[in-house]
Amino acid sequence: MKKKHIETIAIHGSMKKSVHENDTIVPGIEVSTIYEHRGGGYHEGDDKYIRLSNPNRSQLENVLSELENGADAAVFSSGMAAISSVFQSVDSGAHVLVPDDVYFGTRKLIWEFAKKWNLDVDFIDMTDLDAVRSSLKKNTKLVWLETPSNPRLLITDVIEVSKLAKDKGAVVAVDNTWPTPYNMRPLELGADLSVHSTTKYLGGHSDILGGAVITKSKDTFFEHIRLVQKVQGAVPSPRDCWLLSRSIRSFPYRMRAHNENARKVADFLSKHPKVEDVYYPGLDSHPGHEIAKVQMNDFGGMISFLIAGGYDEAVSIVGKSELIKAATSLGGIESIWEHRKSSEGEESPTPENLIRLSVGLEHPDDIIADLKQALNE
Repeated sequence: MKKKHIETIAIHGSMKKSVHENDTIVPGIEVSTIYEHRGGGYHEGDDKYIRLSNPNRSQLENVLSELENGADAAVFSSGMAAISSVFQSVDSGAHVLVPDDVYFGTRKLIWEFAKKWNLDVDFIDMTDLDAVRSSLKKNTKLVWLETPSNPRLLITDVIEVSKLAKDKGAVVAVDNTWPTPYNMRPLELGADLSVHSTTKYLGGHSDILGGAVITKSKDTFFEHIRLVQKVQGAVPSPRDCWLLSRSIRSFPYRMRAHNENARKVADFLSKHPKVEDVYYPGLDSHPGHEIAKVQMNDFGGMISFLIAGGYDEAVSIVGKSELIKAATSLGGIESIWEHRKSSEGEESPTPENLIRLSVGLEHPDDIIADLKQALNE
């Protein structure tokens, strides 16, 4: 059979390791925390405890690996646990490169723990290949990418940065939460790892917390990520694994609508007199548009934009919405937005007049109508 399309993988990918021998169409939830040592003794490779393995977790890891065209996957109880596992797998004393526009949770993780892990971290403009080239060191062991970045949706050339990193022997990890495997598959572009907060688009309903790391090859770096997963124990419950596998079955179709709605909303915002600038790679005016067209199938459901005003004006606008809810997070079926600076705090480098919008699956005309009234058009 020829290579399956992503819609087919999403529906059937978690069925390959069924909990029950009769291969039910919808797998059951295996809740046991312990497994019998058959014959009286433990044998390497046997399940023995839920922190180490669980059938529902295996199903979830299988479908995520297939979606990204990877060799294996490790799932975690949160996106931050997944991100942390990658940084903890870097050799002590190593140098790490991170985008200067990066998810604030990742920035906070580095601020709080990089020194304790004995990592030397530089934040750089990852969209500038010359800056990447000049920042790489002999001991650079990890290059962390976000594209589109959070919250300014900057576009990094994954193919070219991966080449530069590989020349130095560094692992390339891409936070693929915003694009999802529907819009971009970093492992096919040269990256070694694709990382997700599965809480977002893969879960899709704002009701499941989780994270994942998918690897291009089962190498020693991924073995250490697996070790972090099993020994530190930040693993999702069987029910959360089951729910996430269930949500993934429809996620390609949700992403189509997120993409379509976001294009229409971005076009509207780009023409609004109260909007100073729109960060959306699907717009021809976006500086990373041409690179995004090469490495992405579509441009995603996230938009950030700058209000022609300051902090107070942006906060006021977010507070006026009726359909769009003011909340942190993204990727759910409902539209949400937030004044990102006030969510991240005073130490955040995010512009004070930036609003981040996760475009949901409501009718686009209704989303735009709510934006009009909130912007007082």
